[in-house]
Amino acid sequence: MRATRLVLILALSLILPACSWFKDNEKVDDTVPAQTLYSRAKKELTSKNWEAAIKQYEALRARYPFGKYSEQVEMELAYAYYKSGEPELAIAAADRFIHNYPTHQNLDYAYYLKGLADFKDSKSIMDRITGGYDFSDRDPKAALQAYKDFTILLEKFPESRYADDARQRMRFILESQAVHEIKVARHYLKIKAYVAALNRTKYVIEHYQRTPSVEEALGLQATIYATIGMPDLAKDSLRVLKLNFPKSRYIKRVEKLLHLRVS
Repeated sequence: MRATRLVLILALSLILPACSWFKDNEKVDDTVPAQTLYSRAKKELTSKNWEAAIKQYEALRARYPFGKYSEQVEMELAYAYYKSGEPELAIAAADRFIHNYPTHQNLDYAYYLKGLADFKDSKSIMDRITGGYDFSDRDPKAALQAYKDFTILLEKFPESRYADDARQRMRFILESQAVHEIKVARHYLKIKAYVAALNRTKYVIEHYQRTPSVEEALGLQATIYATIGMPDLAKDSLRVLKLNFPKSRYIKRVEKLLHLRVS
């Protein structure tokens, strides 16, 4: 028994120093000059070693907060946070950059990066658009915040190199939000909560007029009115539907409902 305890103690005495060595080895040398730290950080960033880059940037920011690299460090650190899947830290870093350098030539990118980070998803939006990704099931708050970020970008920097991409992303956000409302309306319709369903369709028609989901909203609205015995309102919704979407699949469906009601 005593021999076993001695073996364990010996093993621990070997393991603990090794752990200590690894922990110390992870630290960045305090004597490293700013230029060297920045070069290391930039190299890791270029190599897409996000965690290693973050470590170097954070060390550089902590030791040389007012050095000549401070502006670039804040921006590149925000990007590294974003790419490493830490959107909250990316947004915080972008906000610091916006606050500390309000006249910087790359201020437009800070707003653009905030918009990207607010999606809280490492997969690019363009992949979602081209791949049929269903973004409508996500928490709408993050998407709406991203929309606000892109809106500020376009208001402040309409000629920015990121403006066109931001506009496309904003259109996608609007459609995603509209689809989300339609899904909720369908759920209410399924459980026969007709007033709640109508409110959702009205919201889409009023707030997302330029999205394809308006057809769904009008079709559902006309269907609900016909179902609950309000033919005049159903016909009015149907008229608007025919005017804007003459080939909508809802037209015959609503006409059939109205005919059955009349019969």
